[in-house]
Amino acid sequence: MSATADKKAPLPDDIRAAKGGTPLVSLTAYTTPMAQMMDAHCDFVLVGDSVGMVLHGLPSTLGVTMEMMIMHGKAVARGLSSAMMVIDLPFGSYEESPEQAFGNAARLMAQTSAGAVKLEGGVHMAKTIAFLVARGIPVMAHIGLTPQSVNTLGGYKVQGRDAAATAVIADAQAVSDAGAFAVVLEKIPQSLADQITADIAIPTIGIGASAGCDGQILVVDDMLGLFTAFKAKFVKRYAHLGDDGAAAIAAYAHDVRARTFPAPEHVFADQIPAPAKGK
Repeated sequence: MSATADKKAPLPDDIRAAKGGTPLVSLTAYTTPMAQMMDAHCDFVLVGDSVGMVLHGLPSTLGVTMEMMIMHGKAVARGLSSAMMVIDLPFGSYEESPEQAFGNAARLMAQTSAGAVKLEGGVHMAKTIAFLVARGIPVMAHIGLTPQSVNTLGGYKVQGRDAAATAVIADAQAVSDAGAFAVVLEKIPQSLADQITADIAIPTIGIGASAGCDGQILVVDDMLGLFTAFKAKFVKRYAHLGDDGAAAIAAYAHDVRARTFPAPEHVFADQIPAPAKGK
């Protein structure tokens, strides 16, 4: 299901149908310009609650609000025509009850035009996923390392090693049975990701998992080298725009202080020059 410039945006059922086929391509986006750049190349674009750390300088995703997600979701939607948009339910907006989750998911979709929502959690969120799907809310699940649970997980550690693999496998099967159309597998051992991909009926989207997953996702600011506070092992830098940007800003500051910017070509004359003879 390779993305092309003239394709129609896929629906959740199209993503589900890609199981076992050409790997699905996804990136996060938080702004219209980024969404426009990735639109022709991604099958779906995620408006992730990672926006709190990447753009707002928060120490984790826990401080992200519904209002922040709606604002960034609207911005991303303006830049997409070929890729489906999925949006994260932020921490505290869905855990209390299926009814709370439905109200906030419906609000996100109505106000941003997202095609689906994503929520974190496995077995304990299966009832909520089934409740949402039965009421017309497509759900992408997220298991393994779930950043909204960082305080109970003891940090951003690999999940599912050794005996802990059983719980991750149960989470994967639970969200699939509950009706999720895909599941993100974050920061789990490669062999476990491969086993889950083979065992469940819905596509697996890897981030720090395995090339054998049915698709991959990265935070766009990570892979472009714009976010430089830290670099996770699973991130491949495809550019170093943060370094380039810092160098460009330093060059600009130098030119301003040296009065070499603005140069004559950047300023305006008192009068419009007369046209050359014969023209």
